[in-house]
Amino acid sequence: MTDCVFCRIIAGEVPAHFVLADEGVVAFLDARPLFKGHVLVMPRGHHETLADLPVPEVGPLFERVRQVSAALPVALGAQGSFVALNNIVSQSVPHLHVHVVPRTRGDGLRGFFWPRQKYTDDAEAADYARRISDALAMAAR
Repeated sequence: MTDCVFCRIIAGEVPAHFVLADEGVVAFLDARPLFKGHVLVMPRGHHETLADLPVPEVGPLFERVRQVSAALPVALGAQGSFVALNNIVSQSVPHLHVHVVPRTRGDGLRGFFWPRQKYTDDAEAADYARRISDALAMAAR
């Protein structure tokens, strides 16, 4: 789907800071993170909602979500993570994706009114992506 920005990122047509990529799943930094290190995890294939995802792909997707969730505290010094998935309502890109957000007590995230942040520059985003990728690689050993 050429009009799907996530498909275009996966195809390498739009730049992104990847933290994980395998045959079925990719994960990259959200360009407008709730907190720095906010990762989007998604299937490579275009599926709009969780209900559209073929059953054999559910396990691999959520195993990668689990891995990213475990890596954020190690990589970023976070105390935990928040994992969320929207289906249609509040889904800004109609390509199934799971948000994995680093959390720290007192970080200001309350309810569903989330302030967005920006990376200072591309180098800062690349550093966050590298730290998360490194933590994922260490956990896989």
